[in-house]
Amino acid sequence: MAELTVNDRNFQTEVLDEKTKPVLIDFWAVWCYPCKIQGPIIDEVAREIGNRVKIAKIEVDESPTTASKLNILSIPTLAIFKSGQMVWQGVGVHQKQAIIDELKKHL
Repeated sequence: MAELTVNDRNFQTEVLDEKTKPVLIDFWAVWCYPCKIQGPIIDEVAREIGNRVKIAKIEVDESPTTASKLNILSIPTLAIFKSGQMVWQGVGVHQKQAIIDELKKHL
């Protein structure tokens, strides 16, 4: 399953209103070097379990309202939402298996 691009306009619909599966969000920015490391790892997660979860990326400079509302102060930040609520957040680069293990807790 391909990642979904989320922004200030569709965050409510694509993330908060999702009731059937957990949503993994990758908060990133073009200029962020660690984000460039995290991106391919998220791609691997999507290939491995993307059919069981929704995986989305949000560019914080293009969607400052959402990042601000969620108090995203550092990037990369990963967050898992379930039934409209953030149930986990992690700052920094995370390895594939750690992300998958965390997602499985919320399936």
